[in-house]
Amino acid sequence: MGAAESDARVPGEAGLAALPCGHVDDVDQLRARHYDLLAVLLGRAPDQPLLDRLARLSGDDSALGRLTANLARAAAQTDAAAVDREFFNLFIGVGRGELLPYASYYLTGFLNERPLARVRGDFAALAIERQELASEPEDHVAVLFEAMAGLAAGRFDAGPGEEQRFFERNLQPWVERFLADLETASAARFYRSVGALGRAFVEIEAEAFAMDA
Repeated sequence: MGAAESDARVPGEAGLAALPCGHVDDVDQLRARHYDLLAVLLGRAPDQPLLDRLARLSGDDSALGRLTANLARAAAQTDAAAVDREFFNLFIGVGRGELLPYASYYLTGFLNERPLARVRGDFAALAIERQELASEPEDHVAVLFEAMAGLAAGRFDAGPGEEQRFFERNLQPWVERFLADLETASAARFYRSVGALGRAFVEIEAEAFAMDA
């Protein structure tokens, strides 16, 4: 990502209480910023200041760099009102949105099922707490991405291997399918670029974890 990556969002926005970061290497800090960015974009519609910062992102010749540049172009070609309507149609809707970004739904076809209980159990084991004003269930994709950002950045007190375990239990079984659905959703315009960037990043994460196994 480019220069705007570090201020794209404030950690904790999806509702997780975090600890101060300890020493984390540059690669994990960059991974955390990717997760943070995806968490904020999937947790709420970006306002105009955030869209303006996204429009200033720069890419490179890597796969993620090209998709980051696509996101920047998409942000430059829209505005907050249009993205707010898009977010509503995709994720809220009248009755329900086009997509339901929950592990329970993607894994069982229903909301608030066993995958949610599994996430809550893993949060408890990692001493990750929800903030009082958090509204979405813990298996919402934005909450899970924020948890991964916190694990990558050392915001939570997790032992060796816990980050990989959390990813493989709570995200890997379904999130690529959700992000692919987001890329092709009929209501998606700006969010097609979010889905594409997210899917590519998650694929890289899965490959990296598999190499560490």
